[in-house]
Amino acid sequence: MNPCEEAEAAEADHQQQQEEEELLDVITETGEKTGISKPRGLVHQNGLYHRAVHVWIFAESTQELLLQRRADSKDSWAGLWDVSSAGHISAGDKSLLTARRELLEELGVNLPKDAFELIFVFLQECAINDGKYINNEFNDVYLVTTPVPIPLEAFTLQETEVSAVKYIFWEDYKHLLEKEDENYVPYNVQGQYGQLFSIIEKRYKKNKEACSRTLEKKISRYAPIHLDAELTALSEADKEALFLLVKAAMIIDDIFYTQVWYSNPALRDWLKGRSHISNLDRLKWLYYSINKSPWSCLDENEAFLTTADSAVMLCAEATRPVAGWKGLEYKAAFPSIKPAGANFYPPDMDKMEFEMWKNSLSEDQQRAATGYFNVIHRHSESEMDICTAAGTDHVVTTNSSNQHDLYMVPFSQEYRPFLTKAAELLQKAGELSDSPSLKRLLKTKAEAFLSNDYYDSDIAWMELDSKLDVTIGPYETYEDALFGYKATFEAFIGIRDDMATSQVKLFGDHLQVLEKNLPLDDMYKSKDVVAAPIRVIRLVYNAGDVKGPQTVAFNLPNDERIVSERGTSMVMLKNVSEAKFKHILQPIADVCIKEEEKKHVDFDSFFTHTICHECCHGIGPHSITLPNGRKSTVRLELQEVHSALEEAKADIVGLWALKFLINQELLPKSLEKSMYVSFLAGCFRSIRFGLEEAHGKGQALQFNWLFENGAFVLHSDETFFVDFTKVEGAVDSLSREILTIQAKGDKAAAKLLLQEYGKMTSPLCVAMEKLEKVQVPVDIAPVFGTIDKLLNKNH
Repeated sequence: MNPCEEAEAAEADHQQQQEEEELLDVITETGEKTGISKPRGLVHQNGLYHRAVHVWIFAESTQELLLQRRADSKDSWAGLWDVSSAGHISAGDKSLLTARRELLEELGVNLPKDAFELIFVFLQECAINDGKYINNEFNDVYLVTTPVPIPLEAFTLQETEVSAVKYIFWEDYKHLLEKEDENYVPYNVQGQYGQLFSIIEKRYKKNKEACSRTLEKKISRYAPIHLDAELTALSEADKEALFLLVKAAMIIDDIFYTQVWYSNPALRDWLKGRSHISNLDRLKWLYYSINKSPWSCLDENEAFLTTADSAVMLCAEATRPVAGWKGLEYKAAFPSIKPAGANFYPPDMDKMEFEMWKNSLSEDQQRAATGYFNVIHRHSESEMDICTAAGTDHVVTTNSSNQHDLYMVPFSQEYRPFLTKAAELLQKAGELSDSPSLKRLLKTKAEAFLSNDYYDSDIAWMELDSKLDVTIGPYETYEDALFGYKATFEAFIGIRDDMATSQVKLFGDHLQVLEKNLPLDDMYKSKDVVAAPIRVIRLVYNAGDVKGPQTVAFNLPNDERIVSERGTSMVMLKNVSEAKFKHILQPIADVCIKEEEKKHVDFDSFFTHTICHECCHGIGPHSITLPNGRKSTVRLELQEVHSALEEAKADIVGLWALKFLINQELLPKSLEKSMYVSFLAGCFRSIRFGLEEAHGKGQALQFNWLFENGAFVLHSDETFFVDFTKVEGAVDSLSREILTIQAKGDKAAAKLLLQEYGKMTSPLCVAMEKLEKVQVPVDIAPVFGTIDKLLNKNH
């Protein structure tokens, strides 16, 4: 039996179950699952809370909504005009799949998931039919946006559900509801359901000039900086390899766009293709290019675009054919709220579903499920997509042959077309290079792209000893805000600064000493921390997960096996650090630091603390033993709060480590005051990244703790200074607090600490307002002129 025949059989089973009596999951008054399912009739008889979907079709050109007239045989609101399509979410079914199914069953419209935009959740509480039908229903409201109306003759109406359809101007429909017209299913437009109309109005009544001004202001927060590294130090062979590596990095960029959101690549191509049409289109593309998504990194991931700005997609076989009509076009949708799980999990999957599925797996499979290098899909969604592509009239809602609907796909399979091309380029670059260690890295990384096993390539990366420095692969987990499990792809290509690299060796060599003296109970300390090699480079190109604020350093790998066996390695991007200090940190200090302490803000302190920050990712708890004796890791236990707490740990323990090394006379005493004042100025720099971003939230935690403990003080002239008599003790106490939480894997304590301190307080608002007035850039936007010339030359 082929997949579509299986789908038809499953759908027949589903219809039979409905005829017998559809089961609905019972939820609480606040929307939480109870684990209980009841027949549909009983749910409405007893007024039990349950879930459903509403799907609206909206035509942009006419500003009309599609309404359906409910069949006269319906047991609720029979014969009245209502939402385009709607239906209960059956027990075990999922929201998005239900929305797709209802639109197909009721109207004969078969669309992929990127046509559906979840715009809000609406709670309907009412009683009809003389109180015999009680509707306590949480509705996920979806919007399907089409550029023009779908011809009415294209719809195939389900006679038992729908008797007619019509389009109506959205404001006219709103007025009918306000008047409580008896021909329309009632909704309170002054309440939650009014969001439908406010979203449409806000989206389509925007002033273009105002939009342009808003985007110009957002873009101005990034200072464009040319990072033109000198390539003369490279051999001719490595220059040839560099060209291939940049081409591979561009493919890594494509993967990252896909990882952020499934309609993101279509949106990228659409915006780029239209960027020449008007100034507003140019600004949309420019700001999108900085963020690599429609969500603004510096604004708590607030959407700066809407689905109205998105790509037009053609789905020619979505409906029955109509003479002279090429088929249904829709806008590729994305939600206004950035999805916590990015594109690593089904968009309607919640934590409870994931945990139930994970707990059903073997121990090895559980490790894979929470591992870095795979994505999670649904069987039912995959089967539905197969049948959509085949033009089948039926869809699957659940996978009856599997207890759980979720399954894993390794990166090597999920992104195979991209990774195959990237692997070929890395292999060729490795063959060209005259550096043995670079050859090994590129060979093993190419193999890892296809095998999904990154262990050998991470070891090769740690042992890299080449003038041409390369970091490429899946590493950071910030995009996975649901669990912090899944890694995004990124690439950094640079030229090693040999002199600076030799100067920073001190820090990597003293990691075990720092670990031994951490402000942490001895029982939690590691006895075998390995020295961290440090490479200082001048960045010539980056790609992938390098959106928004630019990193000045990174400490890898994240694989706990390698960290425990071999430690970590660190790469410092010196030219990026220099640019940030000159264009951002120094201007911040001029505005926010008390006059007498401004002299203590210098680049050496800023750069030295950055080194210590990255080193301190390699010390402290990683692999841990929980109070019940179970072995785990900090990342697995703290899940979505791990990134912010780990950034705060590296920062504050880095400050502690600098003081320790000064006390050991390994660093000059002259660094002492400058490191604290430069750190204070740096707090304001990082917090401007936004408190949804791990570095910004972690920095707010540190500032507020140190301020509360009197280490940072607000002067009467609204500048800040360091109280040098209190700062050391405050740094020690916060270091101990964070390290102990990590050692215990105490997620509840981590969340409480971040809630209490990782927020925008009055002192921080004072600093932010001052910086807003003088318009100090928030970060830099790198321009890689050297690489542009290289690419043009090779074309």
